[in-house]
Amino acid sequence: MKLATLCYVQKDDKTLMLYRNKKENDIHEGKWNGLGGKLEEGETPEECVVREIYEESGLKIKNPKLRGLLTFPKFLGNETWYVWLYTANEFTGQLIENDKSEEGKLEWIANSELLNLNLWEGDRIFLKWVLDEKDKGIFSAKFNYKSGKLKEYSVKFYSGKVKCVN
Repeated sequence: MKLATLCYVQKDDKTLMLYRNKKENDIHEGKWNGLGGKLEEGETPEECVVREIYEESGLKIKNPKLRGLLTFPKFLGNETWYVWLYTANEFTGQLIENDKSEEGKLEWIANSELLNLNLWEGDRIFLKWVLDEKDKGIFSAKFNYKSGKLKEYSVKFYSGKVKCVN
């Protein structure tokens, strides 16, 4: 089981995307992704997403907004991935230069062009929810892939506020 975060950093009707072309044996090679990565021991998803965005882009995001939880059973192997999905539109810092990125090429892409990129099939589905002007609330979605192809998915939206109890 793998725990991870994924974030779409947005500004001026554009989204920061990462073209994966640098890591050896990268399952995402040749695809465009949002930014994020695996949780470290003892880390909350919020701490992870802030750290990962900083490490991958040089940007320090503030107030990431939880949009949903993605489940990828046995994604391209034997491990199930659980991914907290965020958006962020508040940040400080400067984007690192692409030659300093260990993951790939960073680029601000117009939101109207996002779905034209080489994306995972499931990403095309949940990106529509992320980009939708009418916030439907937090969602939980499961994407089943077989041999790199999306076979089926399911989703449940939770409208209203999510309450945290101390």
